[in-house]
Amino acid sequence: MRIAKYLAGAGIASRRESEKLVLEGRIKVNGKIVNNLALQISPNDRILFDDNPVPKIQKPRIWKYYKPVGLITSTHDEKNRPTVFSNLPPNLPKVISVGRLDINSEGLLLLTNNGDLKRFLELPANGFERTYRVRILGKPTEKRLEPLTKGLTIGKDV
Repeated sequence: MRIAKYLAGAGIASRRESEKLVLEGRIKVNGKIVNNLALQISPNDRILFDDNPVPKIQKPRIWKYYKPVGLITSTHDEKNRPTVFSNLPPNLPKVISVGRLDINSEGLLLLTNNGDLKRFLELPANGFERTYRVRILGKPTEKRLEPLTKGLTIGKDV
């Protein structure tokens, strides 16, 4: 596996950010500074980030998280609103969300420590159905409710 993918899998940074770390000379493999993004990592390699050991890649895992209303499903928010990730227990490893829920939505949000698993679960071609419960304010007509009872397709791939 390439060095940037390994660093991302170990939770150091995203793959793109890991590439930058390599090019900045902040990564050592077996005591030598690495600047080759094509470098393949083997299980016996000793990898350091800023002279600190990089943990071994964890097995892919999934966590379920109940997202309350008012949290952003993002790692950072320009408006400094609270995020799902700022609300997680401190002992949780670095995780990413599978999909997202809007700030006004609540419900099950899956989290994983593996980007490949995230992409697999998000791809519409893999056929994972999502079910949403909708609350309607006011008194809707039968005509307006009919599409909801039959199920909706949101966008061409969702």
